[in-house]
Amino acid sequence: MAAPLRLGIAGLGTVGIGVVKIIQRHADLIAARAGRPVVITAVCARDRSKNRDADLSGYAWETDAVALAERADVDVFVEVMGGSEGAARASTEAALAAGKDVVTANKALLAHHGQALAEMAEAAGLAIRFEAAVAGGIPVIKALTEGLAGNQMRRVMGVMNGTCNYILTRMETAGLPYEHVFEEARQLGYLEADPNLDVGGIDAGHKLSLLAAIAFGTRVSFDDVQLEGIGQISIDDIRHAGDLGFRIKLLGVAQVSGRGLEQRMTPCLVPADSPLGQLQGGTNMVVLEGDSVGQIVLRGPGAGEGPTASAVMGDVIDLARGLRLPTFGRPATSLVEAVPAKVAAPAPWYLRMTLLDKPGALAKIATALGEAGISIDRMRQYGHEGGHAPVLIVTHKASRDDISHAISRFGATGVLVGEPVAIRIEEV
Repeated sequence: MAAPLRLGIAGLGTVGIGVVKIIQRHADLIAARAGRPVVITAVCARDRSKNRDADLSGYAWETDAVALAERADVDVFVEVMGGSEGAARASTEAALAAGKDVVTANKALLAHHGQALAEMAEAAGLAIRFEAAVAGGIPVIKALTEGLAGNQMRRVMGVMNGTCNYILTRMETAGLPYEHVFEEARQLGYLEADPNLDVGGIDAGHKLSLLAAIAFGTRVSFDDVQLEGIGQISIDDIRHAGDLGFRIKLLGVAQVSGRGLEQRMTPCLVPADSPLGQLQGGTNMVVLEGDSVGQIVLRGPGAGEGPTASAVMGDVIDLARGLRLPTFGRPATSLVEAVPAKVAAPAPWYLRMTLLDKPGALAKIATALGEAGISIDRMRQYGHEGGHAPVLIVTHKASRDDISHAISRFGATGVLVGEPVAIRIEEV
């Protein structure tokens, strides 16, 4: 059997310890599948005394991730610390400079510096693998770079943040407001230290930008991702969407058209009976659409020790087998600069508003929509309360600009109470 593949693991949090456990538990199985043993020679974390529920006594210990990356007895640097700057970036660059392949779970690092790191790695004949950075245990990177490599990709979309999906489905099933479920998620430890990474769509936006680069052959362009979090989603919107046959999801969509590369991570309505609509709890789902294969749906755990460590090990075993691919599926120097789409593709919209309970009020809103070039698909008015009448409208396809123009005209009607809500309906 060939010589062992030697790992240095930087970061001994949930994912790092998960990798240690898999290697310790399945050493013989991994060796049989990889064609050579995979061993850990050294690890890195700041606090050596912390109880990590794993036997680390057989590994060399470094407190400096750069020192770990430069060790002569490390073949593959496994970076599971997180963060786009600091130790994660410095140690990854050091590993590549020292001639080592990199396996990482760090979506922020690649979303911000992926192009430069990919060029550095490929110029040296090295690989950066990052299956664990997107959708946890779901092998979506492998699907795009290998299984669907013969397809012209049309669209990539999905629910890529389990915390947001937990919050939205919990609001629906328990009938609880956002603020209550947000605090519940915090108490359960589901939220990042900076909760806006989750509920603001940033974490999921990082993932979408990486998938878009692979799917469409563009340089990673996270700064061009349209981000909108779930903080403004009310329990009323969830209930009313359900009445109309929809569910609300924080949905990522990337597609190329004549307008350019469209990347959105925003709340959307999806049909309740669609695979995305049926997705519950902290589970992730990615939908890939290619010209030959049609639509592929991948579903699974998007985070956690086992699923994410499983993805790390898939990359490690590929390297042990000698499988080497460009970071984003094609040479980094061939990736084109993305032209960001300024206007999203037209879509139906959900509009919720409260009107004064007076004759002709609804007709004035319909007229304002018509003057903005928007036609109504269906409409529902709820019981009158205190002189006010809640109204829901589903439009035919319209652009965001047309919707914004119509909403700006609502104020002049004199029948609107408060601010209207507009949420895109994604056709899935």
